[in-house]
This record gives sequence, C-alpha cells and structure tokens, in this order.
Amino acid sequence: MTDIECVVDAKALLGESTYWDPDDEVLWWIDIYGKTVHCYDPETSTDETITLPEYPGCLAVREIGGLVISDVNGFHFLDTATGKLEAIVDPEANEPDTRFNDGKTDRQGRFWSGSMFEAPGKPVRKVGALYRLDLDLTCHKVVDGVGCSNGLAWSPDSRTMYYTDSHGPVVWAFDFDAVSGEAENRRPYVDLSFMDGIVDGSTVDAEGCYWLTVPFKGKVMRFDPAGKLMRTIELPTDLPTCCEFGGPNLDILYVTTATLRRSAEALKDQPLAGGLFALDVGVKGLPLVPFRG
Repeated sequence: MTDIECVVDAKALLGESTYWDPDDEVLWWIDIYGKTVHCYDPETSTDETITLPEYPGCLAVREIGGLVISDVNGFHFLDTATGKLEAIVDPEANEPDTRFNDGKTDRQGRFWSGSMFEAPGKPVRKVGALYRLDLDLTCHKVVDGVGCSNGLAWSPDSRTMYYTDSHGPVVWAFDFDAVSGEAENRRPYVDLSFMDGIVDGSTVDAEGCYWLTVPFKGKVMRFDPAGKLMRTIELPTDLPTCCEFGGPNLDILYVTTATLRRSAEALKDQPLAGGLFALDVGVKGLPLVPFRG
C-alpha cells in the first residue's frame, strides 16, 4: 500500500510543474489559473507564493539564481525575491489562441516548454508546439502540430525523450541527441486508450521507468522503458496533473492536483482536491538540472 499525504491543502485551480531544488531543499510548483508560483518547504511545512500577471505554464530553477518560466507570453526569467519578470522570447507572439503549458529542463540544462490551444468557444486547432530554450537564449521549435503539450521527460541516459499531446491517449518516445537537443524517430511508447485516458505531467525514476499522471481518472501510473505497466496508484482526488521526485534523498513523489471546473457537489467527496500530495512509492528519482542559461 502506498503512503499518500496531502502536504499543502492549496485548493489549486490547476496545480502543475513540480521542480525539486536540491540546494535549498524546496519544491517549486505552480497554480496555472491561480497565476501563482508556489514554494513548498517540507522541513517547515510552509508554502510561500508569488503572484504573476499571466497564466504560467511551467518553471525551472535557474543556475545563477531565480527561476525561468513559460507563460501566456513566452519565456521569462523570474526574480523570486522581487517577483519581477524579465522577458526572453515569445515564439508564438503571432498566435493568439495558444498559451504555454508543460515543460522542464533536460539533463544538459536546456529549458523546454510546449504550448497548447486555448480559445474557449473555438474549434480545437493543433497549432501548438514544443520549444527548446538553449543556453544562449535562442529558441527552437522541436515538435509541431500539437493540441496540448504534456508528459515531457527524458531517460536517465538522455537517449530517449518522452512527450504527449493530451488531445490523444498516446505517449511518444523520440530518439534524443543530448548534444544538439534534437529529437527524431517519433514512435508510440504508451497508449492509454484501453482506459480512455490521457496523460498530463510526467517524470522518470532512477530505474528508467516513466511515471505519468492521468487526469479525470485519479491515477498515477508507472511504466518500464519498454512501455509495460508496472504499477497503478489511486489518489484521493480525480485530477492529478503533474509529478516529480523530491526530498533530500529523492524518494518522495510529489503530485499536484486541480479543482478545475469542479462544482461544489463534485468536490464533496474529494475535499483535498487541488492539494499537493507526497507519495512514498519505494523508488528514487533523478535530480533535475537547473537552467544553465
């Protein structure tokens, strides 16, 4: 049985983007529709917040200090002491119907974030893409034709990149060139059509297994490198959204959740929805690399 604890009862609208900082031993995460960056300190059980002017998509610690984030208007640096944003680049400035979503750093210290279609009332168009922000702050489109970017992670040896479009049930695997940052040979890796599922935020553990969150189904699942299902964990809320290993020994799986578009009646049976959860899953993760640009 998995030990599951709600460590921050945040009631987040859309919790996302978990990032463990091993130097400060804190977990950074966001509430997208709450326009909030969170910093959870497990030593003190405190959760501090920074309010943003726009919806954030994802974040990572920057090696020289502060954070790098994506939001509605592209990539920015965030001074965590002052809350000041510094614009880097907006690769979709001419596309009014998208915003940035899931992403993280690769093991070489580049920052990645993908975009998604978000224009209520309009038919869905797959005009989003996955972008790589290099150390010299140049931005490169790596995957296009995307409806909702999610599930980004890399194998321990950086030879495989995992990625999904949440408008479908398939997680893709790509051959990844760690030197150039290019990805090719896209192929199916995991297909959740058997459970009518889609994939949200994901990570990889030290054994090379891929952990994914399944929104609307209340599940976290673990797959081996060949795509075989190894484990399924049921959460006390139906909208898990992202997961990452943290803690001093990287042996805690942190999972964000959401209350998005849930009525009070629907939330009656899941009072901890929107919380940040800590799971003891019996395996360790890999340290995330700070953005080196």
